[in-house]
Amino acid sequence: MAALNLARLIAAAANTIAAHAEELTALDQAIGDGDHGLNMKRGFEAVRAEAEAFSVKPLPDALKAIGTKLVMTVGGASGPLFGTLFLALGKEISAAPDRANLTAAFGKAIGAVAARGKSQIGQKTMLDVLQPVHDALLQGRTAPEIADIADAAAEATVPMKALRGRASFLGDRSIGHMDAGARSTALLVRTIVETLEGQP
Repeated sequence: MAALNLARLIAAAANTIAAHAEELTALDQAIGDGDHGLNMKRGFEAVRAEAEAFSVKPLPDALKAIGTKLVMTVGGASGPLFGTLFLALGKEISAAPDRANLTAAFGKAIGAVAARGKSQIGQKTMLDVLQPVHDALLQGRTAPEIADIADAAAEATVPMKALRGRASFLGDRSIGHMDAGARSTALLVRTIVETLEGQP
């Protein structure tokens, strides 16, 4: 982690969100506002535009700057939630984190997202991906295993009934659809772990 190439990580994340923007929008059209894909793409493109400036900062400051940019540019409910994840991670992580520090910081960041969204596990939100990923980190799982766990966790939101966000207004009609925020979280997790694995 000490030799983290943040600019490469930002580019990979922005590319992934752009490539899946239509899929995320379609998921959100089924049970939400229908703007998740476009909002996330706009936010990550804004982060990409400042990747060089972010990448020269110490990691905690860079993550906080990314979080602030996401809050300002993503919009909707996702901006504050994804922004809070990065802001809280930046507050807790060290400049050269080892796995233990990363895992602890990630756990605190998940708590901050839950508090911001007044939500918990099992309510068909991004938390339903974040928590299994944290559990996998605690268990010492490998990067490919963590990516697969994130994908499976997003898939597991399909049979859930939404209890938070716009989808909760649909009640039982929200069952049978994947949560867009869970899917975008899983996409980002896979991109981040695969990019980190591929770094020299």
